[in-house]
Amino acid sequence: MIKVLIVEDDPMVAQLNRRYLERIDGFELTAAVKTGDQALQVLEKTPVDLVLLDIFMPGMNGIELLSEIRRSNYSLDVILVTAANDRQTIQKTLRYGAFDYLIKPFEFERLNEALQAYKKHYHLLNGHLCLEQSMLDQQVLFKTKDSLPELEPIKGIDRNTLQLVWEKVIQTEGYFSTEDIAKAVGISRVSMRKYLDFLKRLNLLKQDLDYGSIGRPTCKYRCLDKQAKLLYR
Repeated sequence: MIKVLIVEDDPMVAQLNRRYLERIDGFELTAAVKTGDQALQVLEKTPVDLVLLDIFMPGMNGIELLSEIRRSNYSLDVILVTAANDRQTIQKTLRYGAFDYLIKPFEFERLNEALQAYKKHYHLLNGHLCLEQSMLDQQVLFKTKDSLPELEPIKGIDRNTLQLVWEKVIQTEGYFSTEDIAKAVGISRVSMRKYLDFLKRLNLLKQDLDYGSIGRPTCKYRCLDKQAKLLYR
């Protein structure tokens, strides 16, 4: 069983995460705590494989706790479950090695997807003393047959920003505008057009014109494949 620590100061959200976790086979809740200090106390005494971590907490915040976890060399992984959706926070947690990042509010299916992916990752790395390249490509590096081919760098397209844009796109239901995603990610509409055009060329987005009632028509986009994984060097 994969041992999980929930770090969440909102009792209702913590209870919801607990109930979600109970619905997924292979995971066992070790503890649910409200602060970073409490989390460190648990980690000092109890083996934990995975932490479901919030950012906004009293005292030590989630980024500070994640930094301390890495500094202390705890052998565990972290999935962020938080309302923090600014680019700087997301980039920082990914650079600290977060396995996944879920933005509140989210549906059970998104958490289930994250935990199922983590379960494959966990059992692969813990079930073999040595790994072949094909096994790494399939499970750890996410280079599956169903994934897109690895993309060559393109001028004006940043890997981290592209990932943020794609995450916002797959979280959006129905049609959206350039401005919608630009505001969500925190970049200009001019820059966002480059990323949306890039995704459209990969046949991941459909573009239509919305003529509305007055004025010039506006471009609207819709995601065509929310399961696709981007492999961008």
